[in-house]
Amino acid sequence: MRTLVLQNKVPNVLEDGNNKKNAKRQKGDIMKRVLLALLVLVSTFALVACTAKVDATVESLVVVTQATKVEYVIGEALDLTGFEVKAVMSDGTEVVLSNTDFDLTGFDSTTVGQKTLTLIYGGKYITFTISVFDPEADKEMLYLEILSLPKQQVYLIDEAFKSTGLVVQAVYNTGEKEVVTDYTLSGFNNSGLTDFGVMSIIWGNKVVTFGYKVRAITVQGITDTTITVGNCAATSGYLAAVGLPFNAGIEAYFHKINEAGGIAGRTLNFVHYDDGFFDATVGLNYTKQLVEEDHIFALVGHFGTPTVGATIDYIQEVGVPMVYAATGINALYFQESVGNPVMAVQPIYKTDGRVMAARVLNESLFGTAGDAKLAATAKVGVLYTPDDVGNSIKAGIEVQAITEGRESSFVYRSFTAADTAALNNAVLDLVSAGVSAVIVASNQLPFKAAVGALDSNALDVPVFTSYVNADATSVDPLVDYGFDMYANAWLDILDATTTSGFSADFDTFAADMVAADYAAYAANAYAMAGYIAASIFVEGLIRVGTDTLTWESFIKAMESTPISVPMGGVVDFTGGKRWGIASMSLLQLDLSAGYPAWAKVRDIETISAIEAK
Repeated sequence: MRTLVLQNKVPNVLEDGNNKKNAKRQKGDIMKRVLLALLVLVSTFALVACTAKVDATVESLVVVTQATKVEYVIGEALDLTGFEVKAVMSDGTEVVLSNTDFDLTGFDSTTVGQKTLTLIYGGKYITFTISVFDPEADKEMLYLEILSLPKQQVYLIDEAFKSTGLVVQAVYNTGEKEVVTDYTLSGFNNSGLTDFGVMSIIWGNKVVTFGYKVRAITVQGITDTTITVGNCAATSGYLAAVGLPFNAGIEAYFHKINEAGGIAGRTLNFVHYDDGFFDATVGLNYTKQLVEEDHIFALVGHFGTPTVGATIDYIQEVGVPMVYAATGINALYFQESVGNPVMAVQPIYKTDGRVMAARVLNESLFGTAGDAKLAATAKVGVLYTPDDVGNSIKAGIEVQAITEGRESSFVYRSFTAADTAALNNAVLDLVSAGVSAVIVASNQLPFKAAVGALDSNALDVPVFTSYVNADATSVDPLVDYGFDMYANAWLDILDATTTSGFSADFDTFAADMVAADYAAYAANAYAMAGYIAASIFVEGLIRVGTDTLTWESFIKAMESTPISVPMGGVVDFTGGKRWGIASMSLLQLDLSAGYPAWAKVRDIETISAIEAK
C-alpha cells in the first residue's frame, strides 16, 4: 500500500524505567540521561533471520577473504591459509565453509602462468586465479593486470574518456613486476548508449580489458513545480517502531522545505511503500515500482539490510540516485567510484568495526580504575554473527588489527542468538583464551543474547559494540551487567555551552518535527535518521539550484564538496568516495538511574585520531 503522508504514531519503546537496580555510577542530570537514551542514533535496520531451514539449498558462493598466498614458485604446494568462502543459502542464512567442505580443481604449479582455480560446493561454483613464476627463467612478460580502475566508468554521450586513477602493471614470468604508463587504449565509443562497453589496454604483446557505460542524460520525477522521491520501509509490524519515525523525519524536513517555497520553485513529494522489512524480494519489487511506475527522481532513506542488499545492483544499473541507506552493509562501500548513484551516509559496518578495534587497542578504559590502556600482550575476543552485519564488522576489525600489527591479539568466535548452547561454548572459549575485552559484532537481537551469555558466564571484561546497539532496547533492563559496555555513535547532539544543553542542530530538528505535526518523534533516534537523509538529499538539490536538474547533475553536485551532516560530522562523496561517515564518538552504558541509558565518554573522532592516543 502506498502512503503519501505518515500519520500513525507508535508508543515510545524506551518508556519503561520502573525497574530498580543498584546504582553503578553517578553521572549528571537524570532527565538528560533519559533524553540521551532516546537520542543516540541507532538502528534495527540490519536485522536478519538466523535460523537455517533443513531444506535450504546453496544460492551462491562468495569469497570473503582471498588466501594469503596467491603467487607461487614452480613446484610449490597449494596453501589456502587465510582463505575464507561462504555459501549463501536459499533461506537467507550464510555458512562459512572450511577448506575440507568444498572441492577445488585447477591448481598446477608445474608450469609458469596464471592458473584458474574452480571451487565447487552444493552444486554451485566460483573461480579465482593464482600465478606461478620461475625466478630462474629468461625474463618475458606473462600478463598485464589493472591495479586500479579509472575513477570514472560511466559517461554521457560525447563525454570524453578520463583515465585518472587507472594504474596498469606488467607481470613477468620470473615474478618481477613494473608499473607501465606508455600503454595504448582502444575501444572507447561515446557516440551511443551502452551498458557493456569494453576498453582494451595494450602494452607490448599483451592486452587487458575493463568495462564502461555510456548512458543518456536522465531525468524523471521532475515537473516545473514538483520533485517526487520515495522509499520503501517497514511501517507496519514489529519494525514499524523504526520505519514510522524514520519516514516521519523525512516528511518533517520536506515539510520545512515546502513551507519555505521548495527548491528552485519546486516542492517535494514523498511516495512510500511498506515492504515489511524482512523479505528482500518484496523490497526489490517495490523499489522497481517506485522507479519504473511512480517515476521517482531519487530514493531517499533506502531502508534496511534485506532491501538495500537486494537493490544495489539494480540502482547502479538504472542510475537512479540513492541518498542514505538505513543500513551499513559493506556492499555500500566503494573506494573511488565517480558518478555512482549509491550514496550511503551512516557509517559502513567495515568502518564501524575498524573504529571499535581502534578504541579497544588505544583507549585508556581498562584496569581497576578504568584509566589504563590494554596491555600489548592482551587478547581481545570477538563474537560475530555469520551474516552480512557480523561478517562486515568482523572484516573491519581484521583490517584494523593488521593496520596496528595486532592480528594475533584477536580471538574470533561466531554465534547465533537461536543456538544458546553454541553461544555459551563460544563465550567459554573466550574465557579459556583469557581475553581482556570483547567486541560483539552483530545487530540488536544477537547482541542482547551475547551480553546475556557473557554475564551468565562471568566474563567481566569491557564489551564494545556497533552503533546499531547503542539503544536502551538492546540490553535487558532487568539485568545488572557485571561489566562495562561501550558502543560507537555517529551523532553528537549535546552542547554544554547552550541553555538547553543540546546543540543548535538538535533544537532545529525538534522544532521542525513539531511544526510538521510529529511532536511525538521530536526526541526519537529513528526520526533523526530520516531527517538527516532528507537534509543530505536537499543539499544536492540546493547545489544544482536553477541549473538543469538530472540524475547526472545531481550526483555531480553531491560530489563537488563534502557535506555537513546535521547533528554529526561530514560525509564526503568527492572523487567518487562512497565510504559513509568515517568518524564516530564513544558511548558507555549507564545503569545508575535504574534503567539503561548511554552517555558519551569520547567525542566524535577519526580512526587516525584514535590510533594516535
